[in-house]
Amino acid sequence: MADILHRIGIKNSSIDKVYRVLTTREGLAGWWTTNTTGEGDQVGNIVIFRFGDKGGFDMKVTQLQAPNLVIWEVIDGPKEWIGTTIHFELKQEEDYVILLFQHLNWKEPVEFMYHCSTKWAIFLMSLKALVETGKGNPDPNDIRIDNWN
Repeated sequence: MADILHRIGIKNSSIDKVYRVLTTREGLAGWWTTNTTGEGDQVGNIVIFRFGDKGGFDMKVTQLQAPNLVIWEVIDGPKEWIGTTIHFELKQEEDYVILLFQHLNWKEPVEFMYHCSTKWAIFLMSLKALVETGKGNPDPNDIRIDNWN
């Protein structure tokens, strides 16, 4: 198994605000993709993310521990993603909220995983910008890195 891991510090914010950005449709659409449906604020909910003609992902919310933990299971999307889990762990360190991100249980580190690792970093920086400035860069306004977008 292979994992994608990232650590992002979000300055001058509350942990509750970052948690809301991870658990509401408005928050998720503000940093990941504007084409987001569903709410991530209840265990068992399905949140659907679409990225233009590139498809997308359906996530089942499997665990919430406000305001410190959000876990999703990928239930539909590219075959490499199905069955993987995505963890957002939050903690306060002085004037930063630290986000520890994990995309766990890839079957193998295929080239698509490299792409996804870079895109996760881009979208996590979009989340940081959204919380710090009020404006993120969700799809379709994110940084394009290759023909997979």
